[in-house]
Amino acid sequence: MRAGVMGALLYNHFFWCLLLSHFSSTSFSPTSSSTSCKLWRHFQLNQVHQPGDVMLGGLFEAHFKSTFPEQTFTSEPRQPKCQGYVWEDSEQRERFHSLIFSRVSFDTLGFRHVMTMVFAVDEINRNQELLPGLTLGYRLYDNCGELVVGFSGGLSLVSGQEEQFASQDGCVGTPPVLGVVGDSYSTFSIATSVVLGLFKMPIVSYFSTCSCLSDRKKFPSFFRTIPNDDFQVQALIQILKHFGWTWAGLLVTGDDYGVGVARAFQRELAESGVSCLAYLEVLPWDNDPPELRRIVDLMRLSTARVVMVFAHETHMLHLMDEVMRQNVTGLQWIASEAWTGATVLHTPRLMYYLGGTLGIAIRRGEIPGLHDFLAQIRPDVHDKSQHNLVNQFWENTFQCRFVPPAGWLEAGGAKCTGREDLASAQSDFWDVSNLRPEYNIYKAVYALAHALHDLLQCVPGSGPFSGHSCATLQGLEPWQLLHYLQKVNFNTSFGDQVSFDDSGDAVRIYDIINWQWLPGGKTKIQHVGEVKESAFKGEELTLHDNKIVWSFGSEKAPRSVCSESCPPGSRMARKKGQPECCFDCILCSEGMISNMTNSMECFSCPKDFWSNPQRDRCVPKKTEFLSYHEPLGICLTSFSLLGTLICAIVLGIFIYHRSTPIVRANNSELSFLLLISLKLCFLCSLLFIGHPRLWTCQLRHAAFGISFVLCVSCILVKTVVVLAVFRASKLGGGASLKWFGAMQQRGTIMALTCIQAIVCTAWIVSASPSPYKNIQYYKDKIVYECVVGSTVGFAVLLGYIALLAILSFLLAFMVRNLPDNFNEAKLITFSMLIFGAVWVAFVPAYINSPGNYADAVEVFAILASSFGLLVALFGPKCYIILLRPERNTKKAIMDRGTDKSHKHR
Repeated sequence: MRAGVMGALLYNHFFWCLLLSHFSSTSFSPTSSSTSCKLWRHFQLNQVHQPGDVMLGGLFEAHFKSTFPEQTFTSEPRQPKCQGYVWEDSEQRERFHSLIFSRVSFDTLGFRHVMTMVFAVDEINRNQELLPGLTLGYRLYDNCGELVVGFSGGLSLVSGQEEQFASQDGCVGTPPVLGVVGDSYSTFSIATSVVLGLFKMPIVSYFSTCSCLSDRKKFPSFFRTIPNDDFQVQALIQILKHFGWTWAGLLVTGDDYGVGVARAFQRELAESGVSCLAYLEVLPWDNDPPELRRIVDLMRLSTARVVMVFAHETHMLHLMDEVMRQNVTGLQWIASEAWTGATVLHTPRLMYYLGGTLGIAIRRGEIPGLHDFLAQIRPDVHDKSQHNLVNQFWENTFQCRFVPPAGWLEAGGAKCTGREDLASAQSDFWDVSNLRPEYNIYKAVYALAHALHDLLQCVPGSGPFSGHSCATLQGLEPWQLLHYLQKVNFNTSFGDQVSFDDSGDAVRIYDIINWQWLPGGKTKIQHVGEVKESAFKGEELTLHDNKIVWSFGSEKAPRSVCSESCPPGSRMARKKGQPECCFDCILCSEGMISNMTNSMECFSCPKDFWSNPQRDRCVPKKTEFLSYHEPLGICLTSFSLLGTLICAIVLGIFIYHRSTPIVRANNSELSFLLLISLKLCFLCSLLFIGHPRLWTCQLRHAAFGISFVLCVSCILVKTVVVLAVFRASKLGGGASLKWFGAMQQRGTIMALTCIQAIVCTAWIVSASPSPYKNIQYYKDKIVYECVVGSTVGFAVLLGYIALLAILSFLLAFMVRNLPDNFNEAKLITFSMLIFGAVWVAFVPAYINSPGNYADAVEVFAILASSFGLLVALFGPKCYIILLRPERNTKKAIMDRGTDKSHKHR
């Protein structure tokens, strides 16, 4: 509450005594012999009045400003004088004079508000269904844009203007007015409602939006036909969100209206997180050039392109004067309802800066017949009072005087006759196409009328008051009308519902308008949307972007952000000491993503996924295994198949030449079995290539182990056979062949192979090898591999093969110097050296190879050792069979053996 409220309260100290005596049925007498109530203060206020059976009051702004001299309680107060703005100098006056069309004193639109209430009362009096047989009267006062004047008018409405009246019952009876329409400013309404609320006098405001007025404990009799500032703030936040404006400035007035808005904005923005305030400044109540210069300079330097202003048109005039002086352009203005409809700002000079303004506007309505009513206004030429508002309007419109002051006529001034042609006057007073505050006034008057109508329809015995009684017109009191006003519910002719919630607030709805500067220098108020409250969806914003014309004719909404939005794939990092809308964008780390704009943090991808290069989504990790489709896999597969083919060719050669001495001399049956086992060794390498599956993991090592044991077992038996034949060739050594014949050879091979089969079976049953997704080698890849399951089982498998290979090598080494007909021992020795060298090199290489390279190393070892055995054991024999057939005879073999024997001798 402004300090002016306290001043007004002190000024009317004695007037409070009169009010208390009037409404509490306690007689008050200024002197001991007096039996009447006396008015101690009489205010000469600008007014319009009409008598009636029931009186309604009204408080409006018909002048911009007034002076109210210092008052004392010991002298008669001087009358307030309504006037225009107070100028610093003549130059400033001239500048503003052109801006406000010479209306420096009289507020023509404010007077239209007054006449709208007059029209509404007149229309109700002519209505045969609403308040039939009852005439409404009114007493409407001008607050002159000053709190002390408006407060005085409120006290005058509640007490009346009679100087003195007799009372037999202690100053009781029907009060001068039963309800009040007004005031405009929130601070004025707060001051007036504090007093009127004590006596439950209904007051319905058409323009006061401060959310504080919804407090029923402080303002029990306050109602309004305009949404409160909380809803207006929520509506503006919806607009900011719609256009992506996250960085905006806020200018407010230093009264209850502005302070309440500032608090609501800070609270709502903190809860919603939609936008941040680049600055919050309080506009000076009066013209203060240094302070305005500082504020505009801040606006000019700020990166915020959107400026929201909660102020009255007087503040905007002062502010825009400084904006023009500094030539601050490129701002997107957002207007509150207090100045959205201020046509005083619609001048070419100002629209250069204000063009494209978006505004929260009071709901527009239509009032049929208002234009014709305004055209019929006529002054009372017999009323010589200087406080008749109709006469003041006439004087302002035609620049004349009914009672010319001294020197007026001599200076060229005209005297009003009352017969001037009102239709020829050029004024926005006649434009009723955009009725907004007027529509709220119209609804406020009808709300009081409907409440009074419902009150009078009460049936005795079923009323809402004590003992189910009803109110009577003769003893009607304001608190009784207040009861019915709370429950009023009707629809206007325009189709809008009028009702009040528990806080006295009306149905919440605002229009969104756009100030469009047309090429011809005219201003168009374009309706571009609305925001209303829904019981289920909260605030619903409807905007027609295609109808909006932005400043300087831009087709796109301006950008107003402290920091550009962080794209998906990055996160926001707040700047220290800055609002939350100011931040840096940091790219997410590998393996982490953010899939939303302005994400506060990055999220880790699931185990089997990895971030894409843009870091905005998780993609399946690349899978890696020894594939048939990659060069390494193709190469190993080719060599495996080549080895198998060579084995098949050699086997065919041996079968075809099975009767030749070189084949028969080397135990053809074991040679065939050895070739078959080598073929299996080549083929088992294919199990290590391709996508690992459970059956391939289980089969690969089993097949590898059994195939190589079968191969090495054949070599071992071959070596033993060579040794046995050598001993049999000596005197008395034939018995050794008897114990190691064909059956024993087959049995030995089978037994040795079965041991490996048992080892593999036990390994698979106890701890089976299985496929495994290894993510330890690479962050962005999954290596599919077969885990051995049991390291012991794998070690036993390899160890058993190594044992047979070592045994074969030792035996072959022992008989390496046998005659040439038994020279296969040398080949076996050489082949075992190759075999051992390959597998000794395999172990460290296998251990140190990551992922699919371990499988490649194992396949390489299998192929290398298989090729080594194939070439070492069968290469020389194929050479003789195919290229040196003359040496493939028994004589040649025996002779070579004999020659060798002689040499050894």
